[in-house]
Amino acid sequence: MFVDKVQIRIKAGKGGDGAISFHREKYVAAGGPDGGDGGRGGNVVFMVDTNLSTLVDFKFKRRYIAQDGEPGRNKRCNGKSAPDLVIKVPKGTVIRDADTGRIMADMSAQEAIVLAKGGNGGWGNTHFATPTRQVPRFAKPGLPGEEYTIDMELKLLADVGLVGFPNVGKSTLISVVSAAKPKIANYHFTTLTPVLGVVSVEEGKSFVMADIPGLIQGASEGIGLGHEFLRHVERCRLILHVVDVSGIEGRDPIEDFKAINEELKNFNEELASRPQIVAANKCDMATPEQIASFRTFIEGQGYEMFEISAATRSGAQPLVYAISKLLDTLPPIKQYEVEHVPLSEIEKKIKNEFQIHMEDGIYVVEGDWLMQVLGLVDVNDYESLQYFQRVLRKSGIIDKLEEMGIQEGDTVSILNFEFDYIR
Repeated sequence: MFVDKVQIRIKAGKGGDGAISFHREKYVAAGGPDGGDGGRGGNVVFMVDTNLSTLVDFKFKRRYIAQDGEPGRNKRCNGKSAPDLVIKVPKGTVIRDADTGRIMADMSAQEAIVLAKGGNGGWGNTHFATPTRQVPRFAKPGLPGEEYTIDMELKLLADVGLVGFPNVGKSTLISVVSAAKPKIANYHFTTLTPVLGVVSVEEGKSFVMADIPGLIQGASEGIGLGHEFLRHVERCRLILHVVDVSGIEGRDPIEDFKAINEELKNFNEELASRPQIVAANKCDMATPEQIASFRTFIEGQGYEMFEISAATRSGAQPLVYAISKLLDTLPPIKQYEVEHVPLSEIEKKIKNEFQIHMEDGIYVVEGDWLMQVLGLVDVNDYESLQYFQRVLRKSGIIDKLEEMGIQEGDTVSILNFEFDYIR
């Protein structure tokens, strides 16, 4: 099964919580705090696996969650950091944030990419000891790891993309010039998945050719099979347009050429302007008049045309040399730039987003970031409660409550933690 587009959910591990612990030893009356730090949560790492050619594995498993870091221990022992979760994908996979559409990674190189960072471990109560606070009874919780819903789209990495109507001889051509072994038969849509082949030109020189399943008129609008695979032509540096010049199936080769180029243009304007070579196939079955008429049209459009017969291998080698010569002048395979989210936007989202609504006379405050703050609060520790109050004031929550008309003695609930409001 060839799958080239999927959506999955990834979540990095949460950092381990810091420990609240005090040194206990015979003859040591006040050993002081000795709570260790929590370990870092596992990252979610993406890596290219050249043995993969499809995203089919992700159709059956949609959630990938890294391990959490271990909590801190007593005796200043830190928790163990969690291992990274490594996800392997085919080369050429483009990863986007499903919520914003921004490109997060283009897996075109071999290096691993961290896509979701694990949360840092929390500090143990050792860090909070001061000359005036010698018995801190609170510690920092581990921070949550990043999580995203991502869209993965496989865009094949090939120098040359073969396009054309079904049954024009694309599969036969790629089997002749490379070691690829596509299915070849005398009926439409024989090729159901893209096929890659490495074409050797001379010693130490080669290029990658992709046989894209046959397009038909209306492919860019979802008609036929080809529309599913137009994305694989986007990276190609050069388009090799294969046309059945013999018209043996009752089609006009000139109209075929126009129709396919129109589909490329409708799908992507940039794609339509890509350098193109035309291979007039099945010349052994065409009349000299048919070939001459087609050549006049193609050269009049500004394209170079080569007469070939893929079935007999006639004209294949000159075509390969011409492709190689033109590729030497073209820029490298297109790679997609990663689109970063400004740090200011991230901080704004984390620190300032909250909602307040009334529920049975109680002011209910909601906000994902408040979970981190509540983890710091020890209701039995006065200084911890002071810290909590400063956070509520600085974030604008208290100002908003006062704007809504809260009175002294009214109840406020933050993630099921209830307290009475006091001015």
